[in-house]
Amino acid sequence: MRWFRRIGMLLGAAIGFVLTLWAAAALYFDFTFPRLRVVVALLYLAVIVRAIVYLRRSKLVLAVPVVGFLVVLGWWLTLKATNDGDWQPDNAQTASIDFNGDAVTVHNFRLCTYKTEADYTCEWQTRSYDLSKLHAVDIFITWWGSPWIAHPIVSFDFGDQGHIAMSIETRDLVGQSYSAVRGFFRQYALIYVVTDERDVILLRTNYRKGEEVHIFRTNINPETARKLFGDYAARVNQLHNRPEWYNAVTNNCTTNIAVSAAQANSRRTRLDWRVLLNGKSDEMMYEHGGIATGGLPIARLREQAHINSVAQKVGNDPEFSRLIRVGRVGFPEAGAAAGAN
Repeated sequence: MRWFRRIGMLLGAAIGFVLTLWAAAALYFDFTFPRLRVVVALLYLAVIVRAIVYLRRSKLVLAVPVVGFLVVLGWWLTLKATNDGDWQPDNAQTASIDFNGDAVTVHNFRLCTYKTEADYTCEWQTRSYDLSKLHAVDIFITWWGSPWIAHPIVSFDFGDQGHIAMSIETRDLVGQSYSAVRGFFRQYALIYVVTDERDVILLRTNYRKGEEVHIFRTNINPETARKLFGDYAARVNQLHNRPEWYNAVTNNCTTNIAVSAAQANSRRTRLDWRVLLNGKSDEMMYEHGGIATGGLPIARLREQAHINSVAQKVGNDPEFSRLIRVGRVGFPEAGAAAGAN
């Protein structure tokens, strides 16, 4: 029993440490008055430590970090995201989507053209589509650095009307850049960028350094594709009217895709660790029959899905979307399997 008590105390101390660390970090990053953030975070740590020392012989000692955490969490949850801000030019507008039967109208459709990653101009267009022409869904996955982390972008194929790519991202203020640590706190608004593949894909293949982009054809049928688009459109409109915070664990690019896919297929969200460590999401979809494989093993499928070299040759060609798909598994031009990168 003595060993069980010791293990319990150690476990409680570890949990208390994590809760205290998170609460202090939340105050440091998100406290309303920036100049006081360091002071308030240190003051919080001092109060928690003083209370633990005072109650060290009491059974209540383990409650100190929990109570402190709950107080900070209660305050933290009152912080509301807003659409008002000095946004970076590529985040200046949020999209909205209207339906009139099968007629789809996309407002604030983004089309940025780039000279460099930081030097670009953006147009915000109104585009119309026929929902009955939506027949397929593709997914781009971008890796950089760690094989465990990636960024997925879903693209809806409207046939001769083109593609609508949707990228779920942080909405950055001028001077703000993404930080993995800050992504756990209330630092970024969530945005669904509704755009052309020549914008959001070309940016990653041709202008950013170190990003490797792959394209996969999903096995979603046309009916499910339309349901999925409808769910995406609902989220686009929801965020347009009522902004939300991005969160690296609970409200990010992959969790939103997983929820939308589950709703489109009328099933519960799949519990899989690769939803969070999304660098393995292609393996997850491969195992569950979510993408066309052409009978290839996952390593070969991923290899032939790599589009950087083709995208760099094609550039801003109006046929960009078609050309990057030629010779790839699952696409009409691909035939049986595999083409060059």
